[in-house]
Amino acid sequence: MIYQLIKNKYKILLALLIISLLSSVILTIKSPEEICDAREGCDLVLNSKYAKTLGIKNSNYGIVIFTILIIITLSQIKNPEKIKKTIIMSLLSIGSLIALYFLYLQQFVLKAYCKYCLVIDLGIITALIVITLPWKK
Repeated sequence: MIYQLIKNKYKILLALLIISLLSSVILTIKSPEEICDAREGCDLVLNSKYAKTLGIKNSNYGIVIFTILIIITLSQIKNPEKIKKTIIMSLLSIGSLIALYFLYLQQFVLKAYCKYCLVIDLGIITALIVITLPWKK
């Protein structure tokens, strides 16, 4: 029973990671004009100086990180190991800190929101919460 609860936790995590990956892919392959109305704030967020890190779109980093997390999570579902759990927790913790920073930027610096960025940022924070909550009877 406990094994099934743990397995379900990782399945929920997997769903959140896939949604975040898809949002990152959309942000990478589509221009801001294609995915949102100019009045919505996406354009401002995605064309700001904060949209890239070291000259690379943040969504490209998201694709790599979410893909790695999905692979490790699938492996954890199939064959649970403490080291994989630690890696997942570490990456989600770092990702959540970055997500909080991006949320701060959208709220207080840019005063605009990108709906796809919000899905990613809130998704990774939710994923950290899901993985850290105790899942016992």
